[in-house]
Amino acid sequence: MLSIFKKKRTAGTDKDITILSPIEGEAVSIKEVNDPAFSGEALGKGIGIKPNVGRVVAPIDGKIAVIFGTKHAISIVSKSGAEILIHVGIDTVNLKGKYFKCYVNVDDEVKAGDLLEEFDISKIKEAGYDTISMVTITNTNDYAEVQTISGKYVNELDKIIKLIKK
Repeated sequence: MLSIFKKKRTAGTDKDITILSPIEGEAVSIKEVNDPAFSGEALGKGIGIKPNVGRVVAPIDGKIAVIFGTKHAISIVSKSGAEILIHVGIDTVNLKGKYFKCYVNVDDEVKAGDLLEEFDISKIKEAGYDTISMVTITNTNDYAEVQTISGKYVNELDKIIKLIKK
């Protein structure tokens, strides 16, 4: 475990929120993502994951808020109010849902670890797309701090983001 998740609890940390990895792969800084909307944090702070497995699971208990018609992106609102966007690949919207299979619907209640969707990594790459996947907190401004990890391999449900409430 990384030190950001082992810190001693202090006043106010009972509101901290931990986001788990929805995808297995190599965690990288969001600034390394080859998409200016993500690397510039216009869509919120978060991380990139270079996937080794074509599965997306719920990173927290919550409700499915948005599923893009092209199935390349899903948004979840946690019970504590965190808004998490999981975006598979760069420009994969152009695939129009090809190579993606979604298992949830908008308004479904999910638990951390529930299978949300699957995607075919090799087919997406063969079609010429980068499969790096972004996990961002779209309501970043609601938090005093967004702590992320990078530079390590993560399995599904490893701790990847810690949100410190204001």
